[in-house]
Amino acid sequence: MTDLETMMKNRRTYRAILLAAAVGGLALWSGVPMRAHAAIDKTYEQLKILIDILDYIKENYVEEIETKKLIYGAAGGMVKTLDPFSQFMDPDLHKDIKTETEGQFGGLGIRIGMRDDWLTVITPLPGTPAYKAGVLPQDRVIKIEGENTKGLTLVEAVKKLRGAPGTKVAFTVARAPEENSKDAKKEWTTHEFSITREVIKIESVQSRMLNDKIGYVRIIEFSAHTSEDTFKALSKLKEGGATSMVLDLRNNPGGLLTAAVDVASDFLGEGKLVVYTQGRRAESRQDFRAGQKAPFGGLPMVVLVNEGSASGSEIVAGALQDHRRAVVVGERSFGKASVQSVIPLADGSGLRLTVAKYYTPSGRSIQRDEKAKTGGISPDIAVQVDRETEIKLQAQSEEVFAPGKDSKSMVKEAEQVKDLALDRAMELLRAREVLGSLKVNDG
Repeated sequence: MTDLETMMKNRRTYRAILLAAAVGGLALWSGVPMRAHAAIDKTYEQLKILIDILDYIKENYVEEIETKKLIYGAAGGMVKTLDPFSQFMDPDLHKDIKTETEGQFGGLGIRIGMRDDWLTVITPLPGTPAYKAGVLPQDRVIKIEGENTKGLTLVEAVKKLRGAPGTKVAFTVARAPEENSKDAKKEWTTHEFSITREVIKIESVQSRMLNDKIGYVRIIEFSAHTSEDTFKALSKLKEGGATSMVLDLRNNPGGLLTAAVDVASDFLGEGKLVVYTQGRRAESRQDFRAGQKAPFGGLPMVVLVNEGSASGSEIVAGALQDHRRAVVVGERSFGKASVQSVIPLADGSGLRLTVAKYYTPSGRSIQRDEKAKTGGISPDIAVQVDRETEIKLQAQSEEVFAPGKDSKSMVKEAEQVKDLALDRAMELLRAREVLGSLKVNDG
């Protein structure tokens, strides 16, 4: 045996003795029964494998490597064995996740994406610093704080643009000439901005009035402000004369459970069960109920879902369907109905852990089980849409804003495709109106 091997063996033995003494001492002090001692001992023996691997890597790997990186890797690998939704998050990712679910952050107020390998403004959001400064849809962000953005990833760019409210960020955009420009050369122009970051509220609700007094509300995700924004949108539509409603939850990935419950509550009332969660233990069941009042309980409505509807959107659709409060139209939803708790850890990292599953008021498990062919929310009326059309519908549902102009779809009207599910929803609501006015005499 070499000196190195002897040293490592002694080191591991010493550490094992210390850890075993600590675990054993804790068990005795706590009054843990003998059966529990055996379980602790077995767990320790399995943990010792990780300690040994860590030691071997630290002592023998070809390059020196940071211990924290190894521990984060081990934590991530451990959680990955559980399910697709449990996740170990390093401090940066944990912070980003909190920002998204809280529904606000310090930034400029622009939605950005990649177009032709360039960081491109999809749209500035109304009332935000970028909107007021004159940033326009399709502007290419070519520099941030003087540094070229070519090759920068979307995540890296977002981190550079976001920051503490009150701080400034400088960036340069390249802007294409207007289509109706009289300039024969039609050259791109550059525009420099220095904008003070503000707390940006993430818009998760879109609404408008359709034909025949049918109101339309689309919920993009369930964040901290969604229930409040949905209430405002519904109130405005009702005041504007809406006599029925389409609630569009297509491609809504979910979000905060409380927001989803609050939205469903506005339509249900009477303390009705919206959803319940059930964990490993029977006593872990938790019921989530609507309030006593339903401000929009009398509006006939259709809910739209598709394969992109998951989690919170499935909770709302399932509750309204079970209580026969709405007709669900579209495609079977995704079937993501497990409850994740986000647990902050000591160093700023976090653990997202699945602790329960969602069930509709009637007891249906929303979590999809491919073998049993269960889960998801099956529509009352199916409207199948092919994948290519689905992509086009998603693109044309995105609104863009420019200062001094009304919002419009990202897709030109001539290039838009027919929304068959929405058309069917409107037909159902019109038919209900007509059928309700019929006079029927027996005999």
